[in-house]
Amino acid sequence: MKDSEISFIRSQFPALHNASCVYLDNAGGSQVAQVVADRIHQYLLSTSVQLGASYRTSVQAQDRVLAARRAIADLVNAKDDREIVMGGSTTGLMFLLIQALRPSIRPGDEIILTNTDHEANIGAWKRLEEVGAVIKIWEVNRQTMLLELEQLEPLLSPRTKWLAMTHASNILGTINPVAEVAQRVHAVGGRVCVDGVAYAPHRLVDVQASGADIYVFSFYKVFGPHYALMWGHLELLNSLANLNHFFIPADELPYKLQPGNVNFELSYGCAGIRDYLLAVADFFQYDGTPRQRMQAVFKKFEDHENALAEQLLSYLRSKEKVSIIGLNTVTQGKQILTDGNMANDSNLTNLIQRVPTISFVHQELASPEIVRHIDQYGIGIRYGDFYAKHLISTLDLEKHGGVVRVSIAHYNTEQEIARLIRHLDEVL
Repeated sequence: MKDSEISFIRSQFPALHNASCVYLDNAGGSQVAQVVADRIHQYLLSTSVQLGASYRTSVQAQDRVLAARRAIADLVNAKDDREIVMGGSTTGLMFLLIQALRPSIRPGDEIILTNTDHEANIGAWKRLEEVGAVIKIWEVNRQTMLLELEQLEPLLSPRTKWLAMTHASNILGTINPVAEVAQRVHAVGGRVCVDGVAYAPHRLVDVQASGADIYVFSFYKVFGPHYALMWGHLELLNSLANLNHFFIPADELPYKLQPGNVNFELSYGCAGIRDYLLAVADFFQYDGTPRQRMQAVFKKFEDHENALAEQLLSYLRSKEKVSIIGLNTVTQGKQILTDGNMANDSNLTNLIQRVPTISFVHQELASPEIVRHIDQYGIGIRYGDFYAKHLISTLDLEKHGGVVRVSIAHYNTEQEIARLIRHLDEVL
């Protein structure tokens, strides 16, 4: 992006006015847009009352919460705002989902998990073994570091009830072909749950195009507050067990899946994410429907993030003792064919892509040592397993102290990446 463009973007995030910190731990949590914070402030100071009463302020509060739900439905392209279930975190929503699914699971039902996911989309599912579910693991290819589609086929059967997978790995950064996976799972009568936490900050989520039956992500990774979303098809959500009080109707969505109700002020604040994206669209003078304009904004973000990611990846590729964990370029000029072979042709359309979440290890230096060196320069990066413990174990990365992870957002700059590289070079 041009200097004037990135300056406008950064002006929307008060935390970025603090020159003492470079925020490159965005996969752990992004910065919050001003409009989001303003909405939370406004709600708390003018409509902090219980919903459902007949007096004016309560009616206004309810209107705000429902309008926010509609805005969030538009953000993710849901058909009906009743499909939007909100809660404290992705992990918390996953445990609620499993509780609601539990009565529908029969002994012998098969659930396919991956060993690349954050534990939020693994551990909750494993609890269904208590009622007889059979867990199968779709293993990552340790050489390509990809979930190979031909390795999925033997796992599918008429007993497949659910497959749970990440849209983008929070370690590898790889964007997975969830729509194609969903097609294969649906063909045998199963359903798909997609964790979009690492994907949503970098691409505009389209729950309908994803092929998912359930889609979850956290707003605090997408420029909002510590809150989260679970989307599901209306008929599926209606079929789930009621998690609320016994007198709440079984078809009262999403309330039956939101025990204690939503957090009103955070729900209202989350709608500010859409406001922010449309403000950026106004700045760039993008035309079209609100969704088309948001899509154009995300394409702008993607191009900028790709340039920053390649700036860092290029540096890391130059270091013989550094191993990049995941694709070592922004877009790999290969296509995974159905037989599992790779075609080397940069003109192929279905390219393997990554988000700008970049992990690496050094042959001789422990990951904590590298990060602690960077800490002294006011640059926020991180080391560890990032709750993707199965992946770290599979790739034998515990011996390094986990990976060093640099996670870039659209508001980062070339100068910030250059500053990081300069200080990495002191130790690498």
